[in-house]
Amino acid sequence: VQADGTDGNCVTFVLHDEDHTLGNSLRYMVMKNPDVEFCGYCITHPSESKINFRIQTRGALPAVEPFRKGLNDLMGVCQHVLNTFEVRLFLESL
Repeated sequence: VQADGTDGNCVTFVLHDEDHTLGNSLRYMVMKNPDVEFCGYCITHPSESKINFRIQTRGALPAVEPFRKGLNDLMGVCQHVLNTFEVRLFLESL
């Protein structure tokens, strides 16, 4: 959902089957980008499993770019945690 009168720098993404676990961690990753002016999310209703995730950027940067970067960065962090856990688990089994 794109705000009226914007050039794609203010967008609300609707993420289905998600909750605070993804919302808060993705918000953190996106806010690390200095070109992001605002980033936040809300759960539409407790009985619905979807979130509205809003990003507003400075200048002409499309909001979809920090959204993609945030998702990729978050996947990298999760992969690092998983690898570290598996190495530790392997070392414990020796």
